[in-house]
Amino acid sequence: MLVVTAAPSKNETRGVRAAAMSAELETSEGLDEPEKKISGVPEKENHTRMADLSELLKEGTKESHDRAENTQFVKDFLKGNIRKELFKLATTALYFTYSALEEEIDRNKDHPAFAPLYFPTELHRKKALIRDMEYLYGEHWEEQAQCSEATRKYVERIHEVGQNEPELLVAHAYTRYMGDLSGGQVLKKVAQRALKLPSTGEGTQFYLFENVDNAQQFKQLYRARMNALDLNLETKEKIVEEANKAFEFNMQVFNELDQAGSLLAKETLEDGLPAHDGLPAHGRLPTQDGLPVHDGKGDLRKCPYYAAQLDKGALEGSSCPFGAALAVLRRPGLQFLLAASVALAAGLLAWYSM
Repeated sequence: MLVVTAAPSKNETRGVRAAAMSAELETSEGLDEPEKKISGVPEKENHTRMADLSELLKEGTKESHDRAENTQFVKDFLKGNIRKELFKLATTALYFTYSALEEEIDRNKDHPAFAPLYFPTELHRKKALIRDMEYLYGEHWEEQAQCSEATRKYVERIHEVGQNEPELLVAHAYTRYMGDLSGGQVLKKVAQRALKLPSTGEGTQFYLFENVDNAQQFKQLYRARMNALDLNLETKEKIVEEANKAFEFNMQVFNELDQAGSLLAKETLEDGLPAHDGLPAHGRLPTQDGLPVHDGKGDLRKCPYYAAQLDKGALEGSSCPFGAALAVLRRPGLQFLLAASVALAAGLLAWYSM
């Protein structure tokens, strides 16, 4: 008998999915060792199946994960030391990366080595990144977005894997999505605070997983699905190796962003601080979110006002009167007025002394 029912509401759909997740986790974790054994399968092969891919990935990428977290770009980001232009470049890199990743995931959504990990509604980031790009760059963002060299190499590897070794796509999906569900939430708050982005999410949609109610439970489900993939030990080891490559690609992108940040700081310094006297051209120190910045070159203590403010800790909104004074003195008209004022003052002083 064919039974036609009304389409479930969004809440009902989430409830069913949550129940399915719970049941799947209980099924995966509640089996005794004898039940997990497959009759007729040699002990060696059974041992291979018992090597959980999620654990192999966790242990096998620990060093790479630590190195990625300790790149200068990530450390600066976590401290809130990021310019909006640099944040735009980072978002651009993510856009190209996820465009490639999700293109290959869609291509291999029915492949047995990846199908159980296909969660487009819950995980895919491209649409969210398009909204972020529109907010950060404006309506014609596609004309401005350029794929950097490090990102291009990352994208090429993702396409190569997706088209030739789909089982290795697991490594790239694991590296990106599991990280996004974890540390990504911290980066969202940092970006909103440091760049004064709207709390309503404009510019940080990438970090918002609207269809994942409980990130921890979802990650458990994802790991259970990875562990259920029918892969031999050799393939699992190749996936771990590929995951380390994915971390390496990400570190190359981070290092590239760090170099771009240094260049942006240098350009800001050169625009605001003439090299011959170390003072701001327009009477104000280059700032980031209202705070004076310096790229480590030269000695800002040559500006007495900056040094005094630095000692007091009163930096926000500070401008340097020495630079402003020099800027005024360079104007011929004001030089004449200043000279006349000095002459008048001298005359009055002489008259008063008589």
